[in-house]
Amino acid sequence: MICCGFMWKSGGEDLQGFYPVREECVADVPRTRFKSRAGKTLSARKWHAAFTGDGHLDMERVLRRIQRGGIHPSIKGEVWEFLLGAYDPDSTFEERNKLRNHRREQYYAWKEECKNMVPLVGSGKFVTMAVVAEDGQPLEESSVDNQEWVVKIAITDKRVLQWMLVLSQIGLDVVRTDRYLCFYESESNQARLWDILSIYTWLNPDIGYVQGMNDICSPMIILLEDEADAFWCFERAMRRLRENFRTTATSMGVQTQLGMLSQVIKTVDPRLHQHLEDLDGGEYLFAIRMLMVLFRREFSFLDALYLWELMWAMEYNPNKFASYEEPQNMNNSSGQDPRLLKQYGKFERKYIKSGQNEQHNTLAVFVVASVLETKNKRLLKEAKGLDDVVQVSLYMPKKNF
Repeated sequence: MICCGFMWKSGGEDLQGFYPVREECVADVPRTRFKSRAGKTLSARKWHAAFTGDGHLDMERVLRRIQRGGIHPSIKGEVWEFLLGAYDPDSTFEERNKLRNHRREQYYAWKEECKNMVPLVGSGKFVTMAVVAEDGQPLEESSVDNQEWVVKIAITDKRVLQWMLVLSQIGLDVVRTDRYLCFYESESNQARLWDILSIYTWLNPDIGYVQGMNDICSPMIILLEDEADAFWCFERAMRRLRENFRTTATSMGVQTQLGMLSQVIKTVDPRLHQHLEDLDGGEYLFAIRMLMVLFRREFSFLDALYLWELMWAMEYNPNKFASYEEPQNMNNSSGQDPRLLKQYGKFERKYIKSGQNEQHNTLAVFVVASVLETKNKRLLKEAKGLDDVVQVSLYMPKKNF
């Protein structure tokens, strides 16, 4: 099982300055423990040295660095684009520039489409109140005070109405997202987050918008300067995570992972599992948020990002780009060529060797299990209810930012 203790090392460069916290919030957010370590963390120099003259990337070399010490903040965004399958490491600089330009054009075309329906998209503003009644009719005059924009005519298209109804919820969540960071003191930065989430929701009506997507998207906005690049990075992250957010009347997206977590704890620590069952926590519902947004609200901003990239590096599959771009041409045979296997993440290699090729998100489960196992003595002694389980398991900020 993965031990969480290895993630936090003493010494090294203090990186908090890359994501400054508002002065009045410093005492109320989790302490950042991750520090860049020379010779272990993937630095800008090592990153650029991993490319050939025409742009092919030595992914084996990059993964090894990330798995040893994470990614320096100065290059996180561009490295994430590869980790998440937005770009093929076997492509050239020219090929990637061509694809990047195409994607930017595509994104801004979608943005214009959304702007034609709701003019606030792309305006630097966003809404936190309803813009249309649930039946598609314009709002009463008494309900539109102080609003930037509202629907003036009845909306009859079901998809358009469904999208417009969720825009205010996205706005409310945007206001709450990472508000302790100086970055989000700017309304224009909040609006960029709202734009991306709104456009993604329009393009994915089957899953729509679910609270927590804002926590996944926020780092992309901060790390990538161009909004289109941030959108595509978020879109690729959601390819991995979207099922976490799919909820029906009878099931939730992380139900399979919760079941796996239950089995892991039952196997490695039967006494702790029984204690959690006695607290009505045997279904491990207290871990839903941890799994849905990958510890964004339990760890500091920088620590959560380090954990993400570590998991993505360990689960990296060089075929992800092709599976997203040309799924009809995918060859599911991964083979056992040792040279090719080195291009896979450490965790993914074990799956390939065992003949398991299906998509999986089990590493996050093992991280949660490791946290619970590390705190098992305190949980057994102090946890009298499920709220105590969450409080003991992970350091929680004093205020709900």
